[in-house]
Amino acid sequence: MTALLTCPVCQSDLSRQDKNLCCAQGHSFDRAKQGYWNLLLSHKKKSKDPGDNAGMVQSRRAFLDQGHYAQLSDQVNQLILANLPADTAQILDMGCGEGFYTAALEQALINAGRQDQLIGLDISKHAVKAACTRSKGIEWLVASGANIPVPESNLDVLTVLFSRLMPEAFAKPLKQDGLLLLAWTGEQHLIELRELIYDEVRPSGYDPVKQLEPLFELQSITDVNYGFALHDNPSIQTLLGMTPHSQRMAQAKREQFAQLEQLNLTLDVKLGLFRRR
Repeated sequence: MTALLTCPVCQSDLSRQDKNLCCAQGHSFDRAKQGYWNLLLSHKKKSKDPGDNAGMVQSRRAFLDQGHYAQLSDQVNQLILANLPADTAQILDMGCGEGFYTAALEQALINAGRQDQLIGLDISKHAVKAACTRSKGIEWLVASGANIPVPESNLDVLTVLFSRLMPEAFAKPLKQDGLLLLAWTGEQHLIELRELIYDEVRPSGYDPVKQLEPLFELQSITDVNYGFALHDNPSIQTLLGMTPHSQRMAQAKREQFAQLEQLNLTLDVKLGLFRRR
């Protein structure tokens, strides 16, 4: 079943017609051969190829498939399952990337005997192409999180894992009392990696709760903290490749990392559960 989507041009509802999505105003969007819908208008792009590039997507998939963030994914799924409505829910994962968390959530919903509608959205075409290979049961979209192409007050759950904070854009598609699950990094997240890269690591002081407060009521914050280790240089390079840190490294640091064969790391993530006011 195609999820209820809206036209990015005129915001009217889109209906499925063969391999196209069409609205009453005559705007039409083709389904890519990989299975996703591209609802990102060219004049809305801030660059020719927005979002993660192909190399970052490949590195992120390789790293996540090693299982280092599986405990985090499990905690996300537990929080969502514990707060879903009894009826079928409309769920959207904004900034879904290559689909690791979205596909894991789909499997958790299936295991719980649920039949919810799940959408994965990312601005990166490379990421969404990769996500299509994880599941054919999820509606994958290339679109902007600043203008989520679903009707207002339609979603039961919006998940935003490590993406930019946009309170108004998050609130618009959610039902009143709808659930927002937000993930952001704590001060100790990958601290060992950052201390190797930078001469000085400064605390970010990032706290989204105050910025969300006018539109969302905080329900809980869950801290997910644990250690893990990378035991070879290819794994370390893969981690570097999926983060923006690698783009800021001096050549001397790159040469240092090329010799590393062991790296003990800390995962420090906060999961905030919010209700739409």
